[in-house]
Amino acid sequence: MRLREIFNIRTVAAILVICTLNVTNTVTFARVQDSTISSTTAAIDTAAKAGSIDLVPSSAPLISTAVDTVARYANMQPIVETKDYSESYKVATYYVLMFLLLCVFIAIIGKILKVHEISREMQGLKAAFNGRRIQGVFLGIFLLFGLYGVYWSYAVQGPMSLHESASEHGLDIDFMFNTTLVITTIVFILTHIALFGFSFQYRGSENRKAYFFPHNNSLERIWTIVPAIVLTVLVLLGFFTWRGITNVSAEDQKKAINIEVTGEQFKWSLRYAGFDNQIGNRNYKLTTPTNGLGIDFKDQKSWDDKLTSEIVIPVNKAVRIVINSKDVLHSFYLPDFRVQMNAVPGMPTTFQFTPRLTTAQMREKRNNPAYDYVLLCAKICGAGHYNMQAKVTVVSEAEYAAWLAKQPLYYNDDVKRELQLVENSKTEEINKMALNKNNTIK
Repeated sequence: MRLREIFNIRTVAAILVICTLNVTNTVTFARVQDSTISSTTAAIDTAAKAGSIDLVPSSAPLISTAVDTVARYANMQPIVETKDYSESYKVATYYVLMFLLLCVFIAIIGKILKVHEISREMQGLKAAFNGRRIQGVFLGIFLLFGLYGVYWSYAVQGPMSLHESASEHGLDIDFMFNTTLVITTIVFILTHIALFGFSFQYRGSENRKAYFFPHNNSLERIWTIVPAIVLTVLVLLGFFTWRGITNVSAEDQKKAINIEVTGEQFKWSLRYAGFDNQIGNRNYKLTTPTNGLGIDFKDQKSWDDKLTSEIVIPVNKAVRIVINSKDVLHSFYLPDFRVQMNAVPGMPTTFQFTPRLTTAQMREKRNNPAYDYVLLCAKICGAGHYNMQAKVTVVSEAEYAAWLAKQPLYYNDDVKRELQLVENSKTEEINKMALNKNNTIK
């Protein structure tokens, strides 16, 4: 079996070597031929210009002495169209194939070395190299690269993705996140140092016999109790943080600004509570082209509700968001404020938070005068999912009051006219029914 394996591997290796030599010889011959033709053509052109070679016999009539041999040689060559493959290098498939080719190349080298090792073993010679030692060295190199990757992710990638929270409860979430990150990073580094370090230190050796280590009560206690304590602390920290965000007292709810956000494919509809700070009722059966949210205007609380195209909120003032959906599952997501809540059809959800940094302050902190807060959808809700965005601006209370006073009422003239027409049609229908009933009685 071993001889058959050696023969197959050697045959494959020999075929690869022969193919490589043939390709190399072909390319070399083509290059030599091309260079010879080019040199000959250049020599003929030079001689023709200098007049040292008589290209036309003396007995033949001279037609032209200006012979363009370069153009004539070019016309004899096949037309080769040059293509631009630069875009291919930008495709992920190209790099995947290159990685697979690298893996195949390494596998072939490994097989060749294995053949060499087996052949020396059959001849009664010692192995030329120690594969276990090479693997141990590679494990040490991978450990160094991995530790550098951890450093890079914290020093370079981390500052690009993590920024200061713009809400008060976001500070608690960031603290919880950073605590979890520090603990898991320490565990990650220590376990990988132990994994790669032990693999290198105790790599296979003919001069050493492995020690059978079936069980140890002390180790069992350590790696059971310590992770249990750490996970318990993290779970409790997350529980109290989440409870502080979602368990808002009734008194705090009354002090908050009420905003209703309704998601639909593919936009957000925004409705602010009026001077009474109460949002009117809704009924999906009342939805019309004019009344897209199905607001029940018989509820007087809806008469002063404002319709807006962006979210503007005052700094250091609690904001309570009532989240709805008209069609499919969406997700109300304010990344800078650490706010995310699903928008579920038929089931209103709420989220209350307090912004702590205005848009101007955040622009100054990020050194970006064009930066804006944004509302996104964190659920893939369809082909136009990326369009579900809305601008969010945090201003002072005076600026917020001035902005809100300029916003139009949802209960506008068009809605009133539509409601009046509906009311008139209902009255006419009732009168017709009453008239028919009287005629029937008579």
